Amino acid sequence: MSKADDIYINMCRDILDKGFSSEGQIVRARWADGAPAHTIKRFGIVNRYDLADEFPALTLRPTPLRLCVDELLWIWQKKSNRIADLSGHIWDAWADENGSIGKAYGYQLGIRYKFGQGEMDQVDNVLWQLTNTPYSRRILTNMYNFQDLHEMALEPCAYSMTFNVTGDRLNAVLHQRSQDILTANNWNVVQYSVLICMFARAGGLLPGELIHVIADAHIYDRHVPIVEEMLTRPTYPAPEFRLNPDVKDFYDFTPDDAVFGHYECNPQIRNIPVAL
Repeated sequence: MSKADDIYINMCRDILDKGFSSEGQIVRARWADGAPAHTIKRFGIVNRYDLADEFPALTLRPTPLRLCVDELLWIWQKKSNRIADLSGHIWDAWADENGSIGKAYGYQLGIRYKFGQGEMDQVDNVLWQLTNTPYSRRILTNMYNFQDLHEMALEPCAYSMTFNVTGDRLNAVLHQRSQDILTANNWNVVQYSVLICMFARAGGLLPGELIHVIADAHIYDRHVPIVEEMLTRPTYPAPEFRLNPDVKDFYDFTPDDAVFGHYECNPQIRNIPVAL
């Protein structure tokens, strides 16, 4: 099986078997019919993925690579908060009448700050450090800007990346305050694995580890039977992953430059209810 499958199965079983239920509590999230969306959660999940070993895509169900990369580049490359700049429709429910998600995600990465004698945004600073000071312990980004939270359609879930170069390999820690384990877990794992690969390419490095830290890892009540069924499925080897070898500059990557090969997986799960 893919090692990502093994990690995912163990995490889900831990949440379902040992997790804390929010039943009886007041919860913010609601289902489309207005019912409260309760969860079973575990606090402080840490998963490690060695990108030098294999690419961490689930085979229990497919993870759509192109859509993942499209959203990743929307945030990190375009630094956009406009859904018109995004190919998919996953942000439509959070957009305002102007098609904006406010001062969230990409907007925060695009804010220019004073660094040394000049100005640059957070992404450009990471890229500069990977080339000029790769062994720094200060290579990080943060999208959780408290003064702008009231102007965000959704407070960032995956909010911080800390990069670290060990030898010739680029490692990173993804910090996430909250995660819907069924709908978003492997989506985010795939996205930030691709980001590490792209940044490694830009810095003349090799991909290392992704360490994924999830504060509140939860499975929604209406997702429990879906997860239970998914955990009974067969698993397959991890797919091959490659980036277009001709692209070196992070800002030149497109979703088509990230490709899966030999991706054998189970059927997609359709019409998963989403709590808002």
